[in-house]
Order: sequence, then C-alpha cells, then structure tokens
Amino acid sequence: NQNYFELSKKAMNYSCQRQLKNGAWFYGADEKYHWIDNFHTGYNLDSLKRYIQYSNDQDFNHHLKIGYEYFKEKFFLSDGTPRYYHNRMYPLDIQCAAQAIDTLALFSNDDPSSLEIAKKVAMWTIKKMQSKKGYFIYRIYPLIKSKAPMIHWGQATMYKALNHLILKTNSDINR
Repeated sequence: NQNYFELSKKAMNYSCQRQLKNGAWFYGADEKYHWIDNFHTGYNLDSLKRYIQYSNDQDFNHHLKIGYEYFKEKFFLSDGTPRYYHNRMYPLDIQCAAQAIDTLALFSNDDPSSLEIAKKVAMWTIKKMQSKKGYFIYRIYPLIKSKAPMIHWGQATMYKALNHLILKTNSDINR
C-alpha cells in the first residue's frame, strides 16, 4: 500500500534525522529527554530494520548500521550484563535485558555474533534476575533489588525475547 509506505518513510526520516553521528538516539527530542538508553535504542533499531526489510527501501541502511554498532558497543559488558544507559550501568532493568535479547536475535541473520551476545545476556538475566519462583524481577540497584514481578515490563517481554532466541538458535539456551 503506497499510503502506508509513504507514512512509514516519513516516520523513518523523522527518526533518522534525529540520530546522532555516533549512531545513538536520544530518548526524546526535547532537551529534557536527552538521555540514551538500551531498550529505546533497541526499539528504534527493530523498527528501522523491519521498515527496510518490508519496504525494500535501502535509504536508511547507513543509519541502521551505525545504530546497531553503537548498540552492541555501548550497552553490554563482556559477561552479558545489559547496561541501562550508554554511560552507566545502573539500574539493571529487566526491560533492557529482554529488549537486548530480542534485538540481538532479530539482527542475527546479518550478524551471527549477535546470537552469542544474546545468549550471554539471556544467561546473565536468568542467573541474576530470575527469582527461584520463576518470574523475572523488575530492577537491581547498587544496594537493593526491586523484586516486583511486573507482567508487561518483565514477564511478557522476557518470555517473548527468550522464545525469539530459542527460535534463532534452535536449541535450549540453558545448555
């Protein structure tokens, strides 16, 4: 549908015109929203990748490439810990973990190394953020944990991400 394509291209133009030279996006356009975080970067990347895939419009390939490189470089420690912000780690947040796994799985056809990072993030999350009862906790701060089992913020997004990873690896991530 040409109308849908034109509308989505306008959205991609808006987003990509606001991408920083290093590949990052601020959370929002107003200065009070000028922080850079893991999961909103993942949302932008997922949307941009799907736009390119479904429209076959290659105009934004450079934006996708530098955004994805930034994402991989800034938001993960070597052990798989997903950082919330580009410049500091805390809080450790279940949404960051879930979106990171999902985004990395989405990019795995183009970048096989992303599956290894996604597996590390998944294993770190299972070890550090899954309760003994099975649910995923909300957040970890330097001195405390917020163990509330949020249905959307933690459970649904983590289950979706883990299933996406399993589909991409075609194996059990607990091995």
